[in-house]
Amino acid sequence: MFHKPNALLGFGTALLLLGVVLPHALPVAGWVRGVLLGFGGALYLGAFVLWLQPDGCDASTLGLRRRYLREFVPAMIAYVMLLSISLVLLKRIEEPAMRALVALLPVAPIAMVLRAIIRYIRDADELQRQIELEAVSIATALVSLLYMAGGFLQLAGVIGVPAGVAMIWMFPLVCMIYGLVKIVVARRFQ
Repeated sequence: MFHKPNALLGFGTALLLLGVVLPHALPVAGWVRGVLLGFGGALYLGAFVLWLQPDGCDASTLGLRRRYLREFVPAMIAYVMLLSISLVLLKRIEEPAMRALVALLPVAPIAMVLRAIIRYIRDADELQRQIELEAVSIATALVSLLYMAGGFLQLAGVIGVPAGVAMIWMFPLVCMIYGLVKIVVARRFQ
């Protein structure tokens, strides 16, 4: 039986290989390699989280999961594309108003991702909704604690993380920790 985690691991491995091997065989821009490595790494992490999940961790209906993927995947693809375009254009644009507009290009697809997540949680059954909301609450609290601890270390001069980097990584960090916390929360309901 070919399970979803195996498929994701295989797909993630293929993208990782494309990101590492393809640039050496063909002339590929560095940012393309980065995008491929990012996709491969994200799929790999997603497969790992999916593999760790207990069987009842995502007990939503097939229709709900399909709708979620129909909304989530195109928005994430648009995000990656607009982020890449934004990064290239920001190197060429000087005017502050245009720089602000170009810098905010990737925000609209992330808003669509959030819409897909909210609709998924809203339309899930009560148990699934409880698992999702408990996991996102704990993840948000943990990342907030981590961010605050980082702020204290920054003020003490122990670490030096640029503010923009810290801000950009907040949402992805919440998503990653949410995925891990969801495994623990779902196991309680088995």
